[in-house]
Amino acid sequence: MSVRTDCRHYSTRTTATGEVVQRCRVGANETAPFACPDDCLFFESRSITDAGWKRFGDDPS
Repeated sequence: MSVRTDCRHYSTRTTATGEVVQRCRVGANETAPFACPDDCLFFESRSITDAGWKRFGDDPS
């Protein structure tokens, strides 16, 4: 099993001590070691938006 980082329910963060915490927002994963189940019923493709991105050539004024 592997981690589906392309799923919209996947979340990761780094703690103050530098530890990387991975989790599934709907709890469909195996916790130790973190892994997504094969053919997960909750898998939804992560959408990519341009929120917060600056496009080349955008006028900042």
